[in-house]
Amino acid sequence: MSDLPASGTKAAFVAVVGRPSAGKSTLVNALCGGKISIVSPVPQTTKNTVRGMRNEARGQLVFLDTPGIHDSDKRLNQRLRDIAAGSLGEADIVLYLIDASREPGAEENSIASLLGPFVAKTLICVNKVDLREANVARARAFVGERLPGADIVEISALTEKGLSVLIDRVYERAPIGPAWYPTEFYTDQEPVFRIAEIIREKVLLHGREEVPHSVYVEFIDAQKKDDGTLVYTAELVVERESQKGIIIGKGGEMIKRIREEAESDLAGIFDYPVRLSLRVAVNKDWRKDEKLIKKLYY
Repeated sequence: MSDLPASGTKAAFVAVVGRPSAGKSTLVNALCGGKISIVSPVPQTTKNTVRGMRNEARGQLVFLDTPGIHDSDKRLNQRLRDIAAGSLGEADIVLYLIDASREPGAEENSIASLLGPFVAKTLICVNKVDLREANVARARAFVGERLPGADIVEISALTEKGLSVLIDRVYERAPIGPAWYPTEFYTDQEPVFRIAEIIREKVLLHGREEVPHSVYVEFIDAQKKDDGTLVYTAELVVERESQKGIIIGKGGEMIKRIREEAESDLAGIFDYPVRLSLRVAVNKDWRKDEKLIKKLYY
């Protein structure tokens, strides 16, 4: 299954969970040494479970970046919660990120309840300790009350403070076994998915507040040209005509910016050029379409 030696090496699937904007994607990217998950200031940026690998002489860790666990009665939020919760039982280790800069609330209590049956394999990461508003003592008190006896590591995913300690703790908990993926892999995402995610990241970064969670990227086609360039065609699907105008922008400026910034990022990910052909379509109330939600977020 891989070229890592099996004797004495470790292999583990590690689910990274937490409420929206806790820093899960930033952490997974730092742990895997590459852009595995897209990152934006918009809560619930991650919509699928994304896998990233860390390979060392000690073995292979497969990190599962899950959607932020958010209490809501909306179909989309319920689906994302189900995806995140489903990863808990499948993982060998669970990393629970708590944002030290925010007071624990209803969502944090809900996550702690979900983790109850898995506390023995859970490692608590108190994140964003570098921020001036961080209150580590408050986060530790919450863990002591809701998940007593849990192992705690203080980190900053952004500055990578404490990450070496965290990695050591994870390897200590990992079971002996052969790696699941070849060592040259740092993610198992298909190119069409990775490209769509990079495009969506740019929409989240530049769209107005009413756009981000109202858009998804619909893959249309991908063609490899004779010179090796991949031409990727997709639709940015929104719910309303007004949102379509926002994404296109005056004179097409916004969609041009999205395309150019996405192509720039993709140049650092793939070893061949990627050119994007993007258009915008309207699918009214697509977030209420249960079949589509299950197709997009799995």
